[in-house]
Amino acid sequence: MKIQHSCLLIIGALACSTVVAQPADIILTQGKIISADAQDKIYQAMAVRDGKIIALGKSKEMQAWKGSQTQVINLKGKAVIPGLIDSHMHAIRAALSYSTEVHWFGLNSIEAALDKLKQAAARAKPGEWLIVAGGWTEEQFKEGRRPTQEELSLAAPNNPVYVQWMYEWVMLTPAAYKALNIQSEADLPGGGKFQLDANGKPTGAIIGGIVPLFDKLPKPNFEDKVNGTQKFFSELNRVGVTGVIDPGGFNMSPTEYAPLFQVWRNKQLTVRVNYSYFAQKPNKEFEEFKELTQLLPMRFGDDMLRFNGIGERVTFSMYNNDKATPADQEKLYQVARWAAQNGYTLTQHWQENASAATLLDVFERVNQEFPIAKLRWSIAHLNNGTEATFKRMKALGVGWAMQDAMYLDGDKALHRHGDKQLERMPPINTALKLGIQIGAGTDAHRVADYNPFIALRWMLDGKSASGRKLRGDDEIPSRMQALKMYTSGSAWLAHDEQKRGSLEIGKLADLAVLSDDYLNVPLEKMAQIYSQLTMVGGNIVYREGLK
Repeated sequence: MKIQHSCLLIIGALACSTVVAQPADIILTQGKIISADAQDKIYQAMAVRDGKIIALGKSKEMQAWKGSQTQVINLKGKAVIPGLIDSHMHAIRAALSYSTEVHWFGLNSIEAALDKLKQAAARAKPGEWLIVAGGWTEEQFKEGRRPTQEELSLAAPNNPVYVQWMYEWVMLTPAAYKALNIQSEADLPGGGKFQLDANGKPTGAIIGGIVPLFDKLPKPNFEDKVNGTQKFFSELNRVGVTGVIDPGGFNMSPTEYAPLFQVWRNKQLTVRVNYSYFAQKPNKEFEEFKELTQLLPMRFGDDMLRFNGIGERVTFSMYNNDKATPADQEKLYQVARWAAQNGYTLTQHWQENASAATLLDVFERVNQEFPIAKLRWSIAHLNNGTEATFKRMKALGVGWAMQDAMYLDGDKALHRHGDKQLERMPPINTALKLGIQIGAGTDAHRVADYNPFIALRWMLDGKSASGRKLRGDDEIPSRMQALKMYTSGSAWLAHDEQKRGSLEIGKLADLAVLSDDYLNVPLEKMAQIYSQLTMVGGNIVYREGLK
């Protein structure tokens, strides 16, 4: 045994010297590398080769990996975190129109929002649509209100303007009404209604029927969609995002994935995308899934683009249905059973805990025939989940895709649920203590801002966009816990925790060098953090001011 052991040591030493003889592609030195691993280790330097981390330690130790072609980057004390992975972002859809829309993300006043619109109008041709498709709320504006029709018309007098809030409200200018040939409520699709003021006069806004109304707007052409995909993903890189788990969405037919696939084929994808398919055909969901997935096995793709199963709308009848009937449950059961039998991950949109039992009853029934724990099924949203619900999820191995919905929607949720319930919405620490796998995200971009540092700040201070503290301290995680939900937690939902989500030797070099130290920046300044250098698989995909 001694001889064998000695031989192993010699072989190990030779192997080690062979590895060291192969220099790194990139070395990062003089930084604060927050590994977010199981031991929460912090390093000073890192070496990367062939897209993976090959060494971590002190700056001087990296000299062993330096070759004539090695790029050395002095971080000058900057903090480095694993690339952030949004557990639930409609990124593919957002990207399609990103280059042709006006964005109000993060603006703090009506004046700033209208100025954005004026700038867009100055660039646009007369008659060209100006569209704000969401991601804002009046609580973020110091005025605490939404823009009026008159303000929008003054900002863009020569263009039809469409401004959407969540999936509940849209303001159109008179030019937009004319372009859509809407003269009365009878012309509104999907049962929409005119909003009336205190005197019973239309304000210019429409309530309800938002999805079919949006469908009436002109669509970007294919070139615009490709351009938007590249621009939006670059913007995600700017805020440290290196991966998204995309749940599809309304209007996302198979043809809408073509621009993404082209960017991927051209090797221009800068964000790792794990996508699931969202049912588009009512009462034909089962046939739709079976047809589309015949040549699309679970996990099909590569490390940049991979199929991640079905959802978040699995069946129409169990989507946002708080009064599901046995027939509704049976429809979901048939699809879920097929998914489990064929090894598909499934994610299900669910809002209210009071009705979550009707969903979990289906999951438990499927689990009796085909165990689902290894499939990484998840529930998205569930902001008012309870300990009892999380215990059932834990027993099944079901994860939680949790977002910062209460940041933009918290003040309105306060009126619906009251102070006491809002103190634990969402119950992050309750779920963590029970061992639930949590992936953090935003649900951007129609109903939320895509910026992960807004979401991280909200996780840590519990405040809505208006600055009101809603979530109690009992449900506030630590900074490291919040970071891990945005990294390894989301990686788990993507079946990728062995490859990414922490900065460890052998894992993919997905990382962000931050403008400020995530672990120590004052909370009120956290939302201003951005990435000065973002790396995906060892490739620098975004760089600003760091050489």
